[in-house]
Amino acid sequence: MSKYYLNYLDELESEAIYILREVWAQFQNPVILFSGGKDSILVTHLARKAFYPSKIPFPLLHVDTGHNFPETIQFRDDLTKELGLQLIVGSVQESIDAGRVAEEKGKNATRNALQITTLLDAIESNKIDCAIGGGRRDEEKARAKERFFSHRDDFGQWDPKNQRPELWNLLNGKHFEGEHFRAFPISNWTEMDVWNYIKREDIQIPSLYLAHQREVVWRSNSWIPVSEHLKREENEKIETKRIRFRTLGDITITGGIESEADTLEKIVAEVAAMKQTERGNRSDDKRSETAMEDRKRLGYF
Repeated sequence: MSKYYLNYLDELESEAIYILREVWAQFQNPVILFSGGKDSILVTHLARKAFYPSKIPFPLLHVDTGHNFPETIQFRDDLTKELGLQLIVGSVQESIDAGRVAEEKGKNATRNALQITTLLDAIESNKIDCAIGGGRRDEEKARAKERFFSHRDDFGQWDPKNQRPELWNLLNGKHFEGEHFRAFPISNWTEMDVWNYIKREDIQIPSLYLAHQREVVWRSNSWIPVSEHLKREENEKIETKRIRFRTLGDITITGGIESEADTLEKIVAEVAAMKQTERGNRSDDKRSETAMEDRKRLGYF
């Protein structure tokens, strides 16, 4: 890795730490949105650096769909225990049981959109005024419309045309009662930056990101893992493939790619040659051209 790139990673790290400290300075009750994916793990690592030698001064918030990879939940619990942090869990299943949302039906059913209500309920009940996320501008075109401090109205909704200017990195977190913000400290990072930084810092990640043998079915141009939640059709053949995941979401909608990348060095090399975005294997993003933006307007991550 070149000296220039190391300096560039240092600049990205410094910017992210500045934003995390601004969140702590301007808000009363912030949380880190933690999914167990690489980006939320990175944000947590950066928060650890930002406030060292003290521990991270805000809790983690996980929206549990009930359709998670078991490896993700185990990683979440182990990391929370290691860091000595409070973990707030919002349950989509509880939202369904309470009649707050309705379960989707059919083979392509997902609980992804149902997370919106659960997340907004958790924000309101815990009086959260800023939720720190791991969104990046290269991840999806709707993500590119976010600011570092992204305003949400008193219904938790996002209007990309109603965001504050951030000239000279001056961040404005002022809001009325009932409103809140999302903060995105790694907004300027790319997938390649994330992996190079994870490699440099030797950050622990779930084994799902590394190539491994897994039972899968071919659906929507990607390998969907077999699980108790998968509604398989008769013509879908279960195969065992050596795959890894570039992004983690619900086990029912997250497609893997065939890969031999079982080390961080190999992942970096593989990502450098990729032509498809990392969310290209997420079936929830294939529902429409504006699927992500539609969810975000309603309060999604």
